[in-house]
Amino acid sequence: MAKIGDIELGEFPLLLAPMEDVSDPPFRALCKENGADVVYTEFISSEGLIRDAAKSVQKLDIYEKERPVGIQIFGANMDSMLRSVEIVEATKPDIIDINFGCPVKKVVCKGAGAGILKDIPLMVNLTEAMVKHTHLPVTVKTRLGWDHDSIKIVEVAERLQDVGCAAISIHGRTRAQMYKGDADWRPIAAVKNNPRMHIPVFGNGDVNTPERAVEMRDDYGLDGAMIGRASIGNPWFFNQVKHFFKTGEHMPSPTIAERVEAARRHLEMSIAWKGETLGVLETRRHYTNYFKGIPHFKEYRTRMVTSNASEEVFATLAEVEKQWGDYEMA
Repeated sequence: MAKIGDIELGEFPLLLAPMEDVSDPPFRALCKENGADVVYTEFISSEGLIRDAAKSVQKLDIYEKERPVGIQIFGANMDSMLRSVEIVEATKPDIIDINFGCPVKKVVCKGAGAGILKDIPLMVNLTEAMVKHTHLPVTVKTRLGWDHDSIKIVEVAERLQDVGCAAISIHGRTRAQMYKGDADWRPIAAVKNNPRMHIPVFGNGDVNTPERAVEMRDDYGLDGAMIGRASIGNPWFFNQVKHFFKTGEHMPSPTIAERVEAARRHLEMSIAWKGETLGVLETRRHYTNYFKGIPHFKEYRTRMVTSNASEEVFATLAEVEKQWGDYEMA
């Protein structure tokens, strides 16, 4: 039974990874409805929070139906991170997560995200200070190391645990790899198998089929899986994994009608959250994934991603449902 602080998550929970421009409230709601046990916000800049930057503050929006929900923050400045903890705590999430893994250059060059993997003492000191600064459980998401020659994740994870980290999610790549090559789960298993570790160790990276989730659970012995790219346009993935755990069989793929309904609700929730203009604009990136695998779909997709009016998108979705209602997804 995995637990983060006092939050019981059941056997081998599935966590929605924090993904920039993806893990917003509408998408989190869809994933939660479809089996995600914990959801995390997009990562939020501590510097943006303390400056009251509108984009950073809006990412703090969380809703009761999402719980348990974690707010993820990143930064490398002690004072800024501690001040941001106070701001985050006021929004009453269940978990505060620290991003020590983002490989993007604009984050890394400031020493934040995966950049902090070059300064493990700072990584540990930041975590300890944040744990002491809040009553909420603090978790960490990180990578194996800066590059192949600097992987010390077993030692790093133990040190983070020892200063109060409540759980750790580890992406099975180094910063140098970015998202290339295959994720290596063996070092994550080594963290879990360290006899001194007692907090949950969650695996992340390339959990893209139910079979891979079983492998992570049974062959690598991890406490849960954090799901990222496999869920984009496929919020059903969490239930697909759970169904496979129970039965050893695959759930039928969502029908076109189910895909249309998810896309429609996604757009409705986005508009309710951000207004017509941004709601329409920021839902565009999901349509390709919702309807992946449908032949001759380019015309509909083009209309969805170029329309600025929600009624036009809704009309296109209705047309898709009517046109493709009998199509069997593979």
